[in-house]
Amino acid sequence: MAATPLLAQTPGATPGATTPGSPSNAAIGSRAGQAVLALGAQFSGSRKPVRSGLVWRVLIESSDGSPPRIVARSNDAEPSFALEPGVYLLHAAYGFASATKRVTLGPQGLSDRLSISAGALSLAGSIGETPIPPNLLSFSVFVPLQGNSEGRLVVSDAKAGDLVRLPEGTYHVVSTYGDSNAIQRADVRVESGQVTQATLHHRAAQVTLKLVAGPGGEAFAGTAFSVLTPGGDVIREAIGAFPQVILAEGDYVLIARQEGQVFSRDFKVEAGRDRDIEVIAR
Repeated sequence: MAATPLLAQTPGATPGATTPGSPSNAAIGSRAGQAVLALGAQFSGSRKPVRSGLVWRVLIESSDGSPPRIVARSNDAEPSFALEPGVYLLHAAYGFASATKRVTLGPQGLSDRLSISAGALSLAGSIGETPIPPNLLSFSVFVPLQGNSEGRLVVSDAKAGDLVRLPEGTYHVVSTYGDSNAIQRADVRVESGQVTQATLHHRAAQVTLKLVAGPGGEAFAGTAFSVLTPGGDVIREAIGAFPQVILAEGDYVLIARQEGQVFSRDFKVEAGRDRDIEVIAR
């Protein structure tokens, strides 16, 4: 696992995007009676500026005790807002991390910077030294809790290569290869201002299931397959002439059903060894 400076753009974020009522850095002119609020953010510890991935909200508190009201927002890294002088709440979100600050905007304007204790994860998977195609992987990220090593789910169905922005801390990552039982886990540390690149190493293989009349023969169409553990637990079911299944390393029983007949065989999955598993119809 390696950490690199955190400068990457948030997937799906539009640099420079603002909403009505929230001018960008270029639109700093203000009407009579307004002042300019210029904002930025930095990573705590390193004090490096946050250059992308931010969502800003400026809120004003009401006197009747109702929740604060948003008066401006922006996706700029360093936005400027033209607002009436007064007291405002600043909220900067960086993925699952955030920072909040109360400021007083005077007639002369204000420039302020929030500190965010956050980093990011970039996840991948491999079989030995061979990378697993990203479309075959999914990741879940948990915050460990006392007495529960897996803990509370923070991110589900993250994809390989995604930049997952998180508060600084230690996380439990679960990697699923395919859609059966090929699962790996690891604890990963996220440092403020850094991208932690983590590769989880799976011990699994992809097998192609076939029902044939003889070794190397043509597969029967419409066969119903069940993959079981030696103890009889169902791991995967599939229908077709030659469905492909990703399985963790280990011993299995394959059952094939075709036109009211049932055939079976035992087989073993070895990490990194993709192969055909044939059931002979006899």
